[in-house]
Amino acid sequence: MSELLDADPFEVRRVLRPPPALRAFNEAGVLAPADVHVAVRLLTLAGENDPDVALAAALAVRAPRLGHVYADLATVRDTTVVDVEEPVDIASLPWPDVGAWIARLSRSGLVHDGPLRLEGTRVYLDRYWREERQIATDLRGFAGEAPAVAGDVLAEGLARLFGPGDDAQRRAADAAVRRRLAVVAGGPGTGKTTTVARIAALLAEQAAAAGAPPPLIALAAPTGKAAARLEEAVHDEARRLDVSDDVRASLLSLGASTLHRLLGRRRGSHSRFRHQRGNRLPHDVVVVDETSMVSLSLMARLVEAVRPDARLVLVGDPGQLSSIEAGAVLGDIVGPATGEGIVVLDRVHRFGGGIAALAGAVRDGDADAALEVLRAAPEGVVWLEQDAGSEEGLELVRRRAVDAGRAIFHAARDGDAEAALGALGAFRLLCAHRRGPYGVAAWGPQVEGWLAADVAGFSADERWYPGRPLMVTENDYALRLYNGDTGVVVAGADGRTTAAFERRGEVMPVAPSRLESVDTVYAMTIHKAQGSQFGTAAVLLPDRASRLLTRELLYTAITRAREELILAGTEDAVRAAVERPVARASGLRELLWGGV
Repeated sequence: MSELLDADPFEVRRVLRPPPALRAFNEAGVLAPADVHVAVRLLTLAGENDPDVALAAALAVRAPRLGHVYADLATVRDTTVVDVEEPVDIASLPWPDVGAWIARLSRSGLVHDGPLRLEGTRVYLDRYWREERQIATDLRGFAGEAPAVAGDVLAEGLARLFGPGDDAQRRAADAAVRRRLAVVAGGPGTGKTTTVARIAALLAEQAAAAGAPPPLIALAAPTGKAAARLEEAVHDEARRLDVSDDVRASLLSLGASTLHRLLGRRRGSHSRFRHQRGNRLPHDVVVVDETSMVSLSLMARLVEAVRPDARLVLVGDPGQLSSIEAGAVLGDIVGPATGEGIVVLDRVHRFGGGIAALAGAVRDGDADAALEVLRAAPEGVVWLEQDAGSEEGLELVRRRAVDAGRAIFHAARDGDAEAALGALGAFRLLCAHRRGPYGVAAWGPQVEGWLAADVAGFSADERWYPGRPLMVTENDYALRLYNGDTGVVVAGADGRTTAAFERRGEVMPVAPSRLESVDTVYAMTIHKAQGSQFGTAAVLLPDRASRLLTRELLYTAITRAREELILAGTEDAVRAAVERPVARASGLRELLWGGV
């Protein structure tokens, strides 16, 4: 087992001379080279040479790479999928007998004294096993003693801030004030951030009633883009609320940050933070938006850093795509949505009935209902029932893309940054993949080619040409630009161009020479589109065989559209997506909810 392993220079997925027990799994694409190397290293350090233990270790290493927290040895033979072009019969691989496999693994020093944990048939890396249990323990701790609340002040505030039809939002706010842990869940347009602002106002009123200063509130999100959107939404709502000047001022003073900045990431470390169990956050209230994108590890670091006597409010949409790292934390916490302090907002205020009906059918996993909505072609929903891997048949997509691009170009050429930014949000082409015939790398240049052919005066020959749509790909805190922010290049009166971005409803100009990490964004991935909405979203679904095609991906794509959704894809692709939820192996839901 300690023999040298080499990477095949001609095949990045294969290892030269892997141990015999792992060879077939690596060649089939089940195990990546990193999985094999780490497993071999672990067994070498433990002085063991059991092939069954090697395979279990490699699968435990593989699991977090694919978003799972553990590998279930009882089901892995039937549930493993690989993203390779050639069909692979996974069941025919040399899987050990499950009973013997578990018995041998249970005797291994890697389980007794090492980096693996065995829970029944589930094998974890020790870190993730500990994090699951730590999160469950800390969250249960927040459900202990309730904070003191002035009930009459709360009742008056709820009546003043919430009107008819806001029952779910009112319940969410009531729970967030009365409890130390509250979850505000719901899809786009259901009023989650509106509720956050009102929760903050109610808490400020509670403090005033007690003769105390306003509570110290932290607004945070997993990405800089989401944090900026949260801050803007809270400030916008604060200006409209029926509250005292002092309460309004306290809300307008709130800033938002990424979770990493809130926790105080240590230089050179991706997992250690200045604030932790021995040095808690000073805040009385911590509000986290877009919690669906928070990984298991980051949630573990967050909940251990929040003071036990503080409030934690988790906000997000459990139907959306989860973190690219291990875990499905928000979905596990929401669970069956019957727990106290968990409120699901389901009244949509933002987009039309057709989009809402389709999103609901997809979220519920009802493929027949989703296809029925698509075939009925309700207002705001257009289904182009075809393969989306080529331009043929996508005339409507081309027309919408050219109309939007023309508006952006004309405004940018005339130096009207505000109009150019407004036009930028009118349309977006969304892809599941980055590469390939269904990917951003193919469709971005395609749209640019359409504009060059159809829009008089348009030219993309220069790098910073007027009308070029931009997307920031790395956080730049000095410029207050965050990964996922979008802007547009605008011509100036002096002949020079400026990159214009929107911040707090105003145009923020940036010299192009200061932008180091930006891409052209005629098309973007659905993952990158999380947290954004567009007047029209044109979604290109990949072939049903795509591993990325899932219920959560389709739901996220649909709910990016405010007014019009154009969905291009076959019936097979739609059905495959709806019937394929992201089945992430996670034990957190069981720890929180038992067998529910």
